[in-house]
Amino acid sequence: MEQTEGAGSAAEAYSAYKPLLFALAYRMLGSVMDAEDVVQEAFLSMSETKLEDIRHPKAFLCKIVTNRCIDRLRSASKQREVYVGPWLPEPLVEDESRSSEDSFLQRESLSTAYLLLLQQLSWVERAVFLLREVLQYEYDEIAEIVGKSSTNCRQIFRRAKLAISGIPEQERELARVNAQTKETNIAMQFVQALASGNVAQVLSIVQEGAVLYSDGGGKVKAAVRPIQGAERIAAFFFGIMEKQLPEDNSFAFAAVNGGTGVIGYTQGKPYFVLTFDVGEQQRISSLYLVVNPDKLTHLASL
Repeated sequence: MEQTEGAGSAAEAYSAYKPLLFALAYRMLGSVMDAEDVVQEAFLSMSETKLEDIRHPKAFLCKIVTNRCIDRLRSASKQREVYVGPWLPEPLVEDESRSSEDSFLQRESLSTAYLLLLQQLSWVERAVFLLREVLQYEYDEIAEIVGKSSTNCRQIFRRAKLAISGIPEQERELARVNAQTKETNIAMQFVQALASGNVAQVLSIVQEGAVLYSDGGGKVKAAVRPIQGAERIAAFFFGIMEKQLPEDNSFAFAAVNGGTGVIGYTQGKPYFVLTFDVGEQQRISSLYLVVNPDKLTHLASL
């Protein structure tokens, strides 16, 4: 029997491969909770399989996770068609337990912009791209996982790579790195300007052609179309603060999707997550506001 890649039991495999599998599933699905469920399902399948029948545990688990993700994406496709307003991925907030072990989460972009770009790929393209680009699999291994030929996988990867390359290199590089001091300062300045009612400062921080995407999912009030322009974005936020901001509220800065984010709390529970893209001249170019309560429930335990 061949060596099982250092994972001689389901418990050892869980410890060795859970971060990798979560990194794959989260990028496939854009959902923290669904990714965690898929990973648990993969290890459950492994525990129900004789270990001597699993020659390569990592490939075995990656195949299960990939297929389960594709199944979930297929079942969710109809829901996406009738989704109210812009769809944004669930915020991935870095905590101490996750940051120490999930090195795979830092090897590729986690920014909202990059995840949205991945969502534009077909399911197979997304799987092949992530297995090759993020997990560094060989094409023969990818072929076995996705059920296609090695040559076909190579072609699929090239198409996906070309599509992903549509994001400017400056933004891609920014997305690969955790939030830097300048980005954190910009986020703080933006929140302080809103809190003080300083419209001029908001306009100085946000690019003139910036775009705001807000995801309420039809569950709470949010803009059903992207809001473009610094003045309109400022008016949107000041309108919320004047009419909709809960009385018992607080804010916290956190590492969200590889950058700096703002989490809003009311009565101790999260009610929004705001993340940013910072473009030219260190000004905000895109804002992503998640207020859909279904996408925030996983943050309650942080």
